[in-house]
Amino acid sequence: MALRHKIIVADDHPLFRAALQQAVTQALSDVEIVEADTLEAVHHAVAHHPDADLILLDLHMPGAHGFSGLVFLSGVNPGIPVVVVSGSEDNHVIRRAMDYGASGFIPKSSSLETIGQAIAQVLNGEVWIPPAVAEHLDEISEEEARFAEALASLTPQQFRVLNMLTEGLLNKQIAYELDVSEATIKAHVTAILRKLGVHSRTQAVIAAKRLEVEAPKVNTP
Repeated sequence: MALRHKIIVADDHPLFRAALQQAVTQALSDVEIVEADTLEAVHHAVAHHPDADLILLDLHMPGAHGFSGLVFLSGVNPGIPVVVVSGSEDNHVIRRAMDYGASGFIPKSSSLETIGQAIAQVLNGEVWIPPAVAEHLDEISEEEARFAEALASLTPQQFRVLNMLTEGLLNKQIAYELDVSEATIKAHVTAILRKLGVHSRTQAVIAAKRLEVEAPKVNTP
């Protein structure tokens, strides 16, 4: 009897989620698919499905700032491999994704067959990146690596607060959005600064913006 798999498909574009689902069902004979269209939805999906075998993650989702979602998921759920599925095919983006904990990187231009092969390979405990770029990837800096490790140490709530800081929200606004007291948010900010090794919320935001990735350009007719 074939082994049943559970895959979390995280992408905010319904058409591409459908394409990913098609690739998954072609590659695996017995599979349960859990959909997520925001980073917050991914967090909920992982919390409710800790037995998931794989997360297919788009970098450019609501609530995510570049690699921040990948780093956080890899740190909080190290037992669930994350494969980045991105419209970017830049070698530096691929290198950073792998160094930040991804088990694979699939360009959105890949065929359904290639996506299926990549998924099967990662589920088999291997790593998958486009063969054409495998020999041309530069290492990320030690500073980036240290920051990624610090970011992975944040709790889910601290991560939400950092994302809101990055969006320019004040403590009072964050407290309202998360339905907690302003004192609680101040405590979270203090913990975030300590873990990231910075001395002000401005420095924390600047550090977080290092993980941003330029969104792929969409060709319009």
